Order: sequence, then C-alpha cells, then structure tokens
Amino acid sequence: MATGLRERWRMKARRTIQECALDLFDERGFAAVTIEEIAAAAEVSPSSVYRYFGTKEGLLVADDFDTMPQEALEEILDLDDPVGSVIAIVRRYEAAPDGEIPQRRVRYFFKEPSVRTAFCASLDRAGQRIAPLMASAGSLTATQSRVAANALVFGYFAALEQWYLDGGQNPIASYVEEGLAPLRQIWSTSSPVDNDRA
Repeated sequence: MATGLRERWRMKARRTIQECALDLFDERGFAAVTIEEIAAAAEVSPSSVYRYFGTKEGLLVADDFDTMPQEALEEILDLDDPVGSVIAIVRRYEAAPDGEIPQRRVRYFFKEPSVRTAFCASLDRAGQRIAPLMASAGSLTATQSRVAANALVFGYFAALEQWYLDGGQNPIASYVEEGLAPLRQIWSTSSPVDNDRA
C-alpha cells in the first residue's frame, strides 16, 4: 500500500473511532463507556484503538499535530507570526467537513478532569516542540522562546475554555484570535539576541 494511501486510511480510521467515541460519550457519559465498546461501534479491534490513541482520554485530545513530523511543523508555523499560524490552523479545523468533531471534543476538555489533564500534557509537549523553533529564529533567547511557546499553547487553552464557558455557540477561532492578540507584541517588538545567554 502506498504511503499516502496508508496515511489517508489511518486518518480516516482515527476520525471514525473518534466520532463513534463521541457519540457514545454524548449518549452515556465519558466514564460509562469502555474502549471495547468504542472499538465495537467503530468496527475495529480494541488494540487498534489503543494503538491510535493510547487511552480513552487520548481519543479526545489526540489530533494531527501530535503525530506531525517536525519538518511539517516547521512549515505550518510562521516564526514571524506564530499567533497567526495558530488562528489559521483553528480556522482550517472549523471549516473542514468534520469541523463539528473538534468542537465536540473541546467540550470534554473542560467537562472531564482526566481529559483536561491529558490535554494539558499534550499542550506541554507542543510547547516543547515549538520552543526550539522559536529560538532558532534568533529573535528570542532560549528562555524567552520557552516562555513564548508556553504562552502561545496555554493561551490557546485559555481561549478554548472561554469559548466553552460562553456556551460554545460562536466560532472557536474568534476566541483564539481575541485571546492571543496580546501575544503578537512578542514577535512585533522582538529583535535578534544572543542565544548563548540562555
């Protein structure tokens, strides 16, 4: 099977499993549903669910960013405007044919404590991947890059939470754009520094 075809099949299988899981969670509650029941609904083996997502929480927090190669991350992250990159990614998710799935998933980030913990761990990993890229651009020290990367990803988290608290009716992208707006100053005012300092 060609690599591109295999990857498309993998992404389709992941989406199907997530959608079946969300249907079950919405119907019966997160705690009441087992991996085995999700696998049966998606017509895959439980081992496939574990292989793709690891845990029940992983079903909700996992997305393409987690498995994206570093080269692909470098392509989608504009180091002169990382805030704009995040907003563009959120808009693409919301405009996708299955755009309802991310919104359904996000609600569980704030309804279920174990899912919130898993999502925060996922954001921490994202920050660790982004920080070296920011540092390599030369306008921020290693310490500043780490702080900026975490401000970006956890700022995104705070914007999502406000969307949820406001009832989740408006586009998530509008909350992300508003919430991350103050961070734009980091990149608009930054000048090259000596990265050996940090």
